[in-house]
Amino acid sequence: MNPAPALPVAGATPADAAGQRRRRRMGVGLVLALLLGLLAGLATGSGGFSLAGLWEDLNGPDARLLVGEIRAPRTLGAMLVGALLGLSGALAQGLFRNPLADPYLLGSAAGAGLGVVLVLAAAAAGGASLSLATVAWIERVGLVAAAFVGALAGVSLTLMLARGAMHTLRLLLAGVVVGVMMGAVSDLLTMASPDALRGKQAFMLGSTSFVGWQGLALLGGGLVLLLAMVRRYARALDALTLGEDSAASLGLDLPRLRLWLVLMLSAGTALAVAQAGLVAFVGLVAPHLVRRAAPGAHGWLVLASAGMGAALLLGADVVSRALIAPQELPVGVVTGVLGGGYLVWLLKQRTSP
Repeated sequence: MNPAPALPVAGATPADAAGQRRRRRMGVGLVLALLLGLLAGLATGSGGFSLAGLWEDLNGPDARLLVGEIRAPRTLGAMLVGALLGLSGALAQGLFRNPLADPYLLGSAAGAGLGVVLVLAAAAAGGASLSLATVAWIERVGLVAAAFVGALAGVSLTLMLARGAMHTLRLLLAGVVVGVMMGAVSDLLTMASPDALRGKQAFMLGSTSFVGWQGLALLGGGLVLLLAMVRRYARALDALTLGEDSAASLGLDLPRLRLWLVLMLSAGTALAVAQAGLVAFVGLVAPHLVRRAAPGAHGWLVLASAGMGAALLLGADVVSRALIAPQELPVGVVTGVLGGGYLVWLLKQRTSP
């Protein structure tokens, strides 16, 4: 698809200069937040947050295991998962032209949950016939693959019901239907398998604890590819914000544009969900925060939303590990509380006289 034609731009105004300053400040702030988040993630272990403890661990005999194999991939994984969710959320909100759109709207979350439940139910049905190696494979590889395939299957079914990407409203309704249907099938399967129920609950609450170096390679590669693709479609997204009629008058092929947006946000969501489960609110809140603090065109918005999502999930992951150490909260619970609190505050701001 050809990029959108250039829109007429007037001369620079004081408002443009102020917007550029705000975006620069946010960019610097996000870089600092990510660096601090990475340091905090490496310094948070079973005993909670401790910079002195990090120094001891780096110089101890178990540095390779504690830092190199457990904390480092988990911390980097939280950053990349958050970035993918923030990017996907920005695409979803651009596609639906709604700042409260969520990347899970198109059935990816329900599909990923169903994929996980199917694998767990199959493993439970195998019972004692499964070897320890098979169980380990299911826990570390099979669930990730099942969640990824299930998320893509959910989105594919949404596109089938919506008859492609011709109409945004039809896509949204089809996504709701697919989510309800797949959720019902998932609940039915878990009724017959307590093991599947426990696994599904862990998946639905979200966790970055199982992200390894192989998962990081997939997450990093997917993020770089999606950022490159989004850069090409940024101008088309800007035109879409003017309304579908105006975008079509500029020469955009709207069905093809919607299809590409659906594929990109679905791939980003599927990668994130497969590695960390369902992490609530990050994909919704990150682009919303960027729009409120430093709005701009989609070339900036998507990149900043990825950075904001990474910073949010890094912070939530540190809180989930340090709050009740040595025990650990599911990171999805932390993001749910923080995201829900933000939306309640936003609602009070909008409804206050």
